[in-house]
Amino acid sequence: QEQLVESGGGLVLPGHSLTLSCAASENLFNNYDMGWFRQAPGKEREFVARISFSGRFTYYSDAVKGRFTISKDYTKKMVLLRMDNLQPEDTAVYYCNADPNIGGYYYTPSPLDFWGQGTQVTVSS
Repeated sequence: QEQLVESGGGLVLPGHSLTLSCAASENLFNNYDMGWFRQAPGKEREFVARISFSGRFTYYSDAVKGRFTISKDYTKKMVLLRMDNLQPEDTAVYYCNADPNIGGYYYTPSPLDFWGQGTQVTVSS
């Protein structure tokens, strides 16, 4: 079974940090490019971060570069997203994503992607 389960969302003050976790099934974790997308109300789902299946390469949107860090915990088969210096504009539902890297949809959703259920991140005073 291919499965992604996010956790770690919540309410956080501006300037503070939060770490999201995505528990992935073995096949997705080992063979897919893992990543995070987010979607705010009334907006398109947008790319946040990507890590290659090998863990050797990471990519970030301009909006989060320098503040967010994506990594893979190989022992627990989890993909982590550490979010530092969070701002109100980061408020969104964050979705874990697994991409087979087929068809050139590296930074955008594709019909072949697997998705978690999403976890809400709210940045507010």
